[in-house]
Amino acid sequence: NKYNQNFRLKGLSSHGVQWYSDIITYDNLKHLRDSWGINVFRVAMYTNENGYISQPDKMKKTAYNIIDMCIDLDLYVVIDWHILSDGDPNIYLEQSKNFFSETSAKYKDYPNVIYEICNEPNGNVTWENNIKPYAEEVIKEIRENSKKSIIIVGTPTWSQEVDKPAKNKINDEQVMYALHFYSGTHTEWLRERVKEALKDIPIFVSEWGVSDASGNGGVYKEETIKWINFM
Repeated sequence: NKYNQNFRLKGLSSHGVQWYSDIITYDNLKHLRDSWGINVFRVAMYTNENGYISQPDKMKKTAYNIIDMCIDLDLYVVIDWHILSDGDPNIYLEQSKNFFSETSAKYKDYPNVIYEICNEPNGNVTWENNIKPYAEEVIKEIRENSKKSIIIVGTPTWSQEVDKPAKNKINDEQVMYALHFYSGTHTEWLRERVKEALKDIPIFVSEWGVSDASGNGGVYKEETIKWINFM
């Protein structure tokens, strides 16, 4: 932090706010902070699935309301541009640039606001050809307003290929690279990959779970505890 003390961000992510924003209330966030001990909340704003692309004004208003509650509660908040079925982030590049330009102007004075600019790139998408060029465009918009905010960039194959940016990172010291895991699917092989990548880049686990990657099965308790200890 600004006092040069180590600290840990720990919290949870919403599901898609186009479906479940009604349970993200001030009292519920306060309870999570006071009883669960969270200090970060991630706002999963889907692009597709009836999310931002089809109703931008409504989704923006929803996201900003949650962000404002988190700021008032002194929580860190991750604004998640939640690409998923749209595996290539460039599909909605212009919409993303507009959103992050406006949002970073609105929250430029809040160091607890973190920008996650592409949730889980997937499909026939590479770091070199798709994700890095997209990220550089969007980061440029954010940096116009906020020079130091933390920006999280998703990595290929649903944010598991952290080895790719490790060898070809973005020229920005305040960028971190996303790792997502589900303990029923992702085990020691992924932790080994992370260990290697950490020699070159900072990694942020912005989503994980105790099921398998589909959301089914579990709780995979033993593997989950290994992951928690690893983090």
